[in-house]
Amino acid sequence: MANEARPCPCELGDQFDYKGLGEEVQIEHIKAYVTKPKTTTDKAIIVVQDVYGWELTNTRYIVDLLAEHGYTAVLADFFVGQEPWKTTNDGSTFFAWLETRPADKAFKQVDAVLRYLKETCHATKIGIIGFCWGGIVTHYVTLNYPELKAGVAFYGLVREEGDKYDLKCPTLFIFGECDPLIPLQQVESLDQKLKELSKVDYKVKVYPKQNHGFAHRKKEDISPEDKPYILEARKDMLDWLKKYFT
Repeated sequence: MANEARPCPCELGDQFDYKGLGEEVQIEHIKAYVTKPKTTTDKAIIVVQDVYGWELTNTRYIVDLLAEHGYTAVLADFFVGQEPWKTTNDGSTFFAWLETRPADKAFKQVDAVLRYLKETCHATKIGIIGFCWGGIVTHYVTLNYPELKAGVAFYGLVREEGDKYDLKCPTLFIFGECDPLIPLQQVESLDQKLKELSKVDYKVKVYPKQNHGFAHRKKEDISPEDKPYILEARKDMLDWLKKYFT
């Protein structure tokens, strides 16, 4: 049960009762969850976890969804053995905890997964998606890896000063209208700056009445009012990837 006295600003929401279809493997210095499609493919997606870690069933469900649509999908432990955030943690320590897991220092893990996908899975077309903390990682990666076909950043935004708009691969940014962690003013600023400075295709989309984590932390069957937006965000992800993998 969450610490109600000091709630975390990044609440877990609904945890899926889900058994993954993939397998756990070791990729160099990190553990990973990998799901492959039924037919051979040269297309692959790196999936970056949220603050609740690479073992969260919700994120593994998304990995399996990607495999169902023809991608080899890899969800690696980007915390490299450090504990993920837990609902029992003191929410007032969240931002201090987050500083010990800097999203702009994840390139070593990205490089390891890229090597695995190229050398072991024989992937030639690779993209990246990420949720929450992983959305921030995805933003950093799309600024630095022109070899990637596309990226999708779910409710992740690079806030610090500097060049965060010169994207190197087409990127879709997904946000919830009611996200307390990412005010709409920041989303609008991102959209405007990308319009001025990005040399590649991008899209910033805000989903009405949705909170942080809506696309992978809400169960459709118990959130009927949110279900259309949950499904729309996942479809938008798949459509964006398909557009740049053809």
